[in-house]
Amino acid sequence: MILKRYVLREHISPFFVSLLVVTFVLLIDRVMDLLNLILEKKLDAWTVLELFGLSLPYMLALSIPMAVLVATILAFGRMAVDREIIAMKSSGINVYRQIAPLLVVAVMLTGLMIYFNHNYLPNQNHKLKNLMIKIAYYKPMTIIKAGEFTTVMDYTIFAKSNNESVLGDVIIYDRSQSRFPRMVFANEGRIVQMDKGNSLQITLNDGEMHERNDREQGKYQIRRFKSFTVNIRNIGNEMDFFESGFRSDREMTESQLRKAINEKKAELAGIATESGKLQSSLSSLEAEAPGFYRDNDIRRTKVMLQMSKDRESDVSEALRSMQVEYHKKYALSFAIIIFILIGMPLGLMTRSSGIGMAFSVSSVIFLIYYVALNGGEQLADKGYMSPFLSMWISNFVFLAAAMLLIYASVKEKKLIDLHQLAWRLSNFRKKKTEIPDEIRY
Repeated sequence: MILKRYVLREHISPFFVSLLVVTFVLLIDRVMDLLNLILEKKLDAWTVLELFGLSLPYMLALSIPMAVLVATILAFGRMAVDREIIAMKSSGINVYRQIAPLLVVAVMLTGLMIYFNHNYLPNQNHKLKNLMIKIAYYKPMTIIKAGEFTTVMDYTIFAKSNNESVLGDVIIYDRSQSRFPRMVFANEGRIVQMDKGNSLQITLNDGEMHERNDREQGKYQIRRFKSFTVNIRNIGNEMDFFESGFRSDREMTESQLRKAINEKKAELAGIATESGKLQSSLSSLEAEAPGFYRDNDIRRTKVMLQMSKDRESDVSEALRSMQVEYHKKYALSFAIIIFILIGMPLGLMTRSSGIGMAFSVSSVIFLIYYVALNGGEQLADKGYMSPFLSMWISNFVFLAAAMLLIYASVKEKKLIDLHQLAWRLSNFRKKKTEIPDEIRY
């Protein structure tokens, strides 16, 4: 029992160090993605912290399984380097029987990740989307790109220049009042946020307005002005406005996904019934004698049948996407157990106590796993593979590989010595052929 606790304790420190390193790497990548937005919008420190805080759960969903893999390789690699594994085997102790507490912790962590991925993460993703929408309207002068058309609600805005304080040569197409857009031209303009960011006020100077009357369509008016104000209201900039808004599949909790999946299945069943009726009606019409009304009804029925098929294709695609997301969260959670099983024999093979070797090996393994997972997602979204199989096939393959590595380790079969391979690669140009004893044994 003491030995089992020792093996478990050896994983604690490497896990948290690995989690910190992996999360930091992902955070740097996220910083590079958002740096331009932060600088362009000149976001305050609190908004930046909130932005990265809401991005952190997504990073943890990836970094925790990878940290488990790094920690397992690192812990068993250190024990192999310090000859502790040899001491266990010399004493007749089966190393793999000492990891029961580690597997228990892995099962508990898997359960925690299932809850995290299915309940906590979707809500944070939804809040992150809301924040990104809010930032999009933050400091509205940055919304307008010089020389580009920008649409906000029922208004399309164009400016030749934008120095972040004054817009130059402004054109606004106002579609809010009539079916004929009102065109407003001005030499300059300024944008101010109002109503806690829920409205924009555009003040235009030295311009003219072109209008066409709905009731008198032949009438065209041109009015000149020294100053004119355009108010764009209810742009939905406040966070509360979006809390009850649309959620994509990655923003749905488990219960919401289940409900949405059942609704899509019911919708597909209704479409299938409707298509069946239309097909039956089409067959009956085609059996009738030719005639004007019969040909017209056939054309109309065929159009309706094609619309039904198109709708069925759209709903099926949405359903597959939801099912993929549902299984993906489970598969990524159960990967923790599989990474422990595959990390143990790999740690014994690497025989390295350095985080560099462990991180390199685990990065390659996790990259292969994640690429396979994303590849399966693409295949499932296109209907080439079932959502369940596309998300779980990576786990099945890696589990089989783990069992093979464990069997080879128990039978003392050396498939490949990664430590020797790393030495040979590092000394490739030095023309050294003799491997040092500390590397060989």
